[in-house]
Amino acid sequence: MTNNIRLKGEITVPGDKSISHRAVMFGSLAKGTTKITNFLQGADCLSTIACFKQMGIDITNDNGTIYVHGNGLYGLKAPKDTLYVGNSGTTIRLMSGILSAQNFTCTVDGDASIRKRPMKRIIEPLSMMNANISSIDDNFCAPLKITGNKLNAIDYTSKVASAQVKSSILLAGLYADGITSVTEPYISRNHSELMLTAFGANVWTTDTTAHIEPATELFATEVNVPGDISSAAYFIAAGLIVPGSELLIKNVGINPTRDGIIRVVKAMGGNISLLNERTVAGEAVADILVKHSNLHATTIEGEIIPTLIDEIPIIAILAAFADGTTTIKDAAELKVKESNRIDLMVNNLKAMGADIVATDDGMIINGGKELHGATIQTNLDHRIAMSFAIAGLNIDSEVKLDDYDCVNVSYPGFFETIESLL
Repeated sequence: MTNNIRLKGEITVPGDKSISHRAVMFGSLAKGTTKITNFLQGADCLSTIACFKQMGIDITNDNGTIYVHGNGLYGLKAPKDTLYVGNSGTTIRLMSGILSAQNFTCTVDGDASIRKRPMKRIIEPLSMMNANISSIDDNFCAPLKITGNKLNAIDYTSKVASAQVKSSILLAGLYADGITSVTEPYISRNHSELMLTAFGANVWTTDTTAHIEPATELFATEVNVPGDISSAAYFIAAGLIVPGSELLIKNVGINPTRDGIIRVVKAMGGNISLLNERTVAGEAVADILVKHSNLHATTIEGEIIPTLIDEIPIIAILAAFADGTTTIKDAAELKVKESNRIDLMVNNLKAMGADIVATDDGMIINGGKELHGATIQTNLDHRIAMSFAIAGLNIDSEVKLDDYDCVNVSYPGFFETIESLL
């Protein structure tokens, strides 16, 4: 594509991945039928559905509306085979907290990427709660063997601000013998706390500590999933960097534990507005209007990092087109995502002519260099693929991805959405 295009139009993006996962899990543990609208039909969330179906939960898909017929907190049944999570870190980590309290033994495994991702961060606290959870290959990675046990409440201080770690412990806390607390260095996304409350659990937060009381029952509810801000981020970026563009992205979740991309765009001088702000099922939602802008550099560090950890690849693209030197720090977590996203972003942007260096916990990007096309090594990482597809909209020569299908993990229809705006 060449840079004489401009993007105009109004779009919606798929449902929030984090919320879709949790709605299926919590609905499975609740009494009654949970109705989920705007569910993300991506590979990761379908893995969650498949796992809970294996454990005896009746889940139906009626034209994209999901009905989860829950069996109650103790209603899961032993799966006949290994629970396979595919590429989904959310599924394996959150489900491990639930499985730690069931009355059966099971094995949980995933693809080659999942088998490299660190599980010590959940094995350690769950074991402190008396969970019987182990790494079968003895390397603190999947596959995991979990035998349900009676759980003890703990007060846990996490080394990382991770919603997956926090949620895993809170879900185990539903079954514990007292109040379980998780303290983080910074607040991570709080979808679990909001949604567990809606399902009838007693969850509360003080400063950076989340607390949960054991529950005797959860109760089905209706979950209307807002658009995923992580998916919207690609089109926010496209609207900012492609000259003459103006986009309206409707019905996007803007939960304050997830809105770091909006704050960074404003800090870079981006023309971005929130319209029609409202609350839907406890989650803040808005329509996002974005227009082409001359961006400048900023520094991204500290407590904002957990609110935009999945958006750092596309923020690196924004920084490459911005004037000045952007520094991203405190983001070592990027090394243990679906890929090492620091190395992939740096190496691929260098291949396009960017002035960028990796650091131990982020990257330094000297923006404003003229970029050219290249073949992008995605390592099958959906966020890498989408970020460079957006970069390709604003340069004269072709950006090719070594894999296009990986975007289906979180955004089936991503390339069709781009076409609709041209």
